[in-house]
Amino acid sequence: MTTPTPEASGLPLFYRDPQPLSSAAHSEWRLRDGDVSFAAETAYAPIVVGELAAASAAYPVLFSGDTAQPIVVLGMQQSNLFVTDGRWDPAAYVPAYVRRYPFGFIATVNPEGFALAIDAGSDRVVKAGEEGALLFEDGQPTELTRQALSFCDAFQGEAAATQAFGQALKAQNLLIDRRADATLKDGRKLGLDGFQIVDVERFNALPDDVVIDWHRKGWLALVHFHLASLDRFRNLLDRMNGTGAEVIAVSSEDASAPAARPQAAASKTKSAKA
Repeated sequence: MTTPTPEASGLPLFYRDPQPLSSAAHSEWRLRDGDVSFAAETAYAPIVVGELAAASAAYPVLFSGDTAQPIVVLGMQQSNLFVTDGRWDPAAYVPAYVRRYPFGFIATVNPEGFALAIDAGSDRVVKAGEEGALLFEDGQPTELTRQALSFCDAFQGEAAATQAFGQALKAQNLLIDRRADATLKDGRKLGLDGFQIVDVERFNALPDDVVIDWHRKGWLALVHFHLASLDRFRNLLDRMNGTGAEVIAVSSEDASAPAARPQAAASKTKSAKA
């Protein structure tokens, strides 16, 4: 399996019909409680640099695309090994990209570029009726919508830092293509390619001035978390064994496949329209 490329529709991961929120168009819309079933069939999720340390304890953290977007690997097939019956494993970190759904940001023609949006295609969205919590009341965003805006804004605020880190990795030519292959007991083979990791030798050979600069920015620690996270591939295999897959071998090698381009969050924000 190749790490994900943008869907043909150009929509971000999970989203089917994102719409900018406004009290005029969505005054009657509500949001009911739900689970994370929407993430059950994805093998990856994008993260931002502020999550890298926590995410590295549970998942392999890789880099993908021209921007070196950090992603966490959730499975070796097109399924999420951390979701069972709509529930995320409570022992594993849940990426913010998952937690913010069905909210997000969408490009607009306004000067700031983006507005708070909701995925109208989500099963949690109620367009008529009394089920769920209102998104707007008396023409103003409810507490639910204000909290969603705050969460998305904080997530979005990390986008520039994440992009800068990725650009720095590329500028120092630290990223190398890799693929991972697993052989199952029944002879079937699984593969994951189209991703990059930091080359340890090149990282250790960074010039002193770069090391000092990266230390001050916290980037050295991020690289170490990433490298340590590669051992989490064993976690994925153990989970596959738990499903009866019985992995008997796994290898990692160079790959020439181009890096994928998973959809990342936009880099600007705008408050909800009232």
